[in-house]
This record gives sequence, C-alpha cells and structure tokens, in this order.
Amino acid sequence: MADQIELLNPPAAAPAQGLYSQAAFMPAGLGTYHVAGQVSVDSNGTIVGSDDFAAQVRQVYENLASVLNGIGESCDSIVSMRTYLVDANLLPTFMEVRAKLFPSLFSGPDYPPNTLLIIDGLVRKEFLIEVEAVAARRNP
Repeated sequence: MADQIELLNPPAAAPAQGLYSQAAFMPAGLGTYHVAGQVSVDSNGTIVGSDDFAAQVRQVYENLASVLNGIGESCDSIVSMRTYLVDANLLPTFMEVRAKLFPSLFSGPDYPPNTLLIIDGLVRKEFLIEVEAVAARRNP
C-alpha cells in the first residue's frame, strides 16, 4: 500500500496564492484523522499572545504539530487545512510568520491545501486565529 500523500499543482490551474497546493491525493487504505481547530493556548491551558498575533500563530501551529506527534504522525501527514482569522488586517503578519514556520514543520517544498477564511470571531475574543486539519494515518 502506498503511504505517500501527493500534493498537486496542475499546470492548467491558476497558481496558488500562498503557501499551499491546489489539491492533495491520499491513497486508498490510509485512515484519516480530523484534527480539531487549534487555538493559542499552551499545554497548561493558558492563552498565549493575547496581545501578540505573531505569538498566537506560532502557538497554533505548535499545538497542531503536538497533536499530530501525539498520535504518531507529523505535519507531513496533513492532507488539508482550514485557517480562520478574525480580521483581514492580520493577513500580512500571518503570511510572514507562516512563511518562517512552514519549512520547519513540513519537509516541503510543497504544502497541503489550505482554505483561509475571515470570520466574525472565535470561541473567545482573545483568539485571533484557529487552524484545523485533516491528516492521513501514515504510521499505523
């Protein structure tokens, strides 16, 4: 059974507008994990970066990696992600921090598909970002 996720950017498709691929293929036989949206809390449940959006972005991706590592996977197992931001003005900082983080989280050079949404709010007003993911079970 193949265990390689293929990240695809077909030449006829419009180019990705950021650090993501247009599609992902997951071979049959791999199970999936649906990872809940991660917010900026540390392992003690304390909010990180309530006044520092860049710190929130880093904590969210650290939490996502921790969940995946805890189930025996890595960020390379991610098939797709959804990112929620509460303000479009946060986009430049998000893009900058993510560009620095992704090379350490993924083996690259391609990254999983991602849908980014600007929404009215998250479960607590202090949270400015949330990221959820679908990952393949590559390590039984």
